[in-house]
Amino acid sequence: MPIQHRLSNTEACAKQIADHVGVDLRMAAPLGLGKPHGLLNALYRLTADDAGRSMRLFTALSLTRPQPKPGLEARFLKPFLQRHFGADQVDPQYALDQARDALPSNIEVHEFYMQSGALLHSGAAQRNYISQNYTHVARDLALQDINVLVQLVARREGSDGVRYSLSCNPDLTLDLLRQIEAAGKPRPLCVAVVHPDLPYMGGMAEVVEDFFDLELRPDASPRLFALPRLPVDTAEYALGLHASALVKDGGCLQIGIGALSDALVKGLLLRQQENAQWQRALAALDTTGNTQAIAERVGGLAPFEQGLYGASEMVLDGFMHLQRAGVLKRRSWDNLALERASASGRLNPATPGGHYLRGAFFLGTRELYDWLAATEAADPDAIDMCPVSNVNHLYGDHQALATLQRRGARFFNTCMMATLLGAAVSDTLDDGGVVSGVGGQYNFVAMAHELPDGRSALLLRATRKVRGGIDSNIRWNYGQATIPRHLRDLYITEYGVADLRGKSDSECIEAMLSISDARFLEALCAEAKSHGKLARDFVIPDIWRRHTPEHLHEALAPFQQKGLLPKFPFGSDFTETEQLLLGALTWLQSAQATWLGKWQLLRAAVNPGAPVYEELAALVRMNLEHPQTLAERIERRLLLAALRRKTSSGQTG
Repeated sequence: MPIQHRLSNTEACAKQIADHVGVDLRMAAPLGLGKPHGLLNALYRLTADDAGRSMRLFTALSLTRPQPKPGLEARFLKPFLQRHFGADQVDPQYALDQARDALPSNIEVHEFYMQSGALLHSGAAQRNYISQNYTHVARDLALQDINVLVQLVARREGSDGVRYSLSCNPDLTLDLLRQIEAAGKPRPLCVAVVHPDLPYMGGMAEVVEDFFDLELRPDASPRLFALPRLPVDTAEYALGLHASALVKDGGCLQIGIGALSDALVKGLLLRQQENAQWQRALAALDTTGNTQAIAERVGGLAPFEQGLYGASEMVLDGFMHLQRAGVLKRRSWDNLALERASASGRLNPATPGGHYLRGAFFLGTRELYDWLAATEAADPDAIDMCPVSNVNHLYGDHQALATLQRRGARFFNTCMMATLLGAAVSDTLDDGGVVSGVGGQYNFVAMAHELPDGRSALLLRATRKVRGGIDSNIRWNYGQATIPRHLRDLYITEYGVADLRGKSDSECIEAMLSISDARFLEALCAEAKSHGKLARDFVIPDIWRRHTPEHLHEALAPFQQKGLLPKFPFGSDFTETEQLLLGALTWLQSAQATWLGKWQLLRAAVNPGAPVYEELAALVRMNLEHPQTLAERIERRLLLAALRRKTSSGQTG
């Protein structure tokens, strides 16, 4: 029906929604950036205050600011969080209460993807988690009798009237409403919450005026939630360099989020802009020659001439950096004849209608949001925000076209652990505790096997820190698996690339051993032999025993000294003093995890002496230049010890 009401008061809007649907609120909200926190909080309060009402919320990736622990962590984070997010930022209250298991009894929250590790200790979140492929969410949600859909939108008013853009989240809204209609269910009340800073994206993301039943345009809106830019360490850079050699010029690229993706993007930029240095760095890491051999078969070592086409569920900063560097530039057309002509080199690249990036949702820095808005204004065809069924799914009416558009596809995703037989653990711990969710990972892994020349590459650190030491992320077996071993393809660690496609079990085990940390090789090898999956006479090659953090640092040190692998590859939201503190606090946390570290820390803190200039700036930033209490004096000494330990060890975090 046409929009009947336009409101500016959030509480009034929440009451109108509640009056319309009655006492049983069954609500859907987008994942990530597209959630209108203010309206959700008003509906949450309204329900929590009335035991006669109930609310069930179906969503994913509820974004909250970090909740720092008291002490040094709070001293460091609180000023940064206020500066970065703004004093008026609003967290979704249901997410804060859910994290501490304090949801009211008449409210349930069901998520299919969580902030990584944020809800491991929330019983309610763990019980109410729904394990789904991203492309199945709309289908399953259509059966939940949703009566309200709320979404943050961009608004445009012109001579042809009011139009809205689903902007950051066309991913599930369009699919859900189609599925509800197909199921013969009543259409939910659709509520648009206008944010003035949300980029207006056209194409599939644009909807007509009567798409929404109710518009809320608050008098004031907090800043858009923006992710801070985080550091990349040596092991992550090694991973990114290996991965960047697997990308095929003229191909298609999908990447996820996090430091490993940042490292991959930086690797691609070095391949394009500093190719000779990039090849030297790759050679320094590639002790076995395996990465180069796989690159020659799967990817490439030359800069990009044709460029890449992006097709990724998530649009993030990496695509912006690649486009600015002239890497992301191969356009695709949503017309089979035009796309065939393009693939054969017969189409003028300036033909209207071509896009170089397709995505289902976006989330990143404010720089990304500004770039999206500017690109849409200058080149409306360039970026196509669309339903997740289009970008994550190959099958359907668009299959022939999508197959051609995604030629040479390389899908990069991260996982937590992998087994020697090629299964991946990405979302759930051995005991069933959900860390994050399946999301679209299975979609892209399976799609890589269906595309004629597609490849899936899963990135993981070879080891992880555990209390008192480290453990291998490459295991013999694990109680949970996100990707089954029959879909095994490419795995990448800081020590190289393992190509498992079409290999026998023993060949897969050898390939995974070749990218494992040397400290765990003997145990992994012995376990595989004990199960009869590796020949008894197999001998670990000596070259694999060089797979240690020390060798990585030695191999990449010359390139770090040249400034090619900076700690923050795309700039930092932290000041120079905060970057120093970030490294020191990271070391301090690590030191406190072991008895040896605690003893070393205690010795260093006994007589810290007077601070030098750089240390004094750090103490001022932490409000510890003039400690008043015993607790503050202890914190000051611990911080000085950590700052000096970082300086003396030469670590950079």
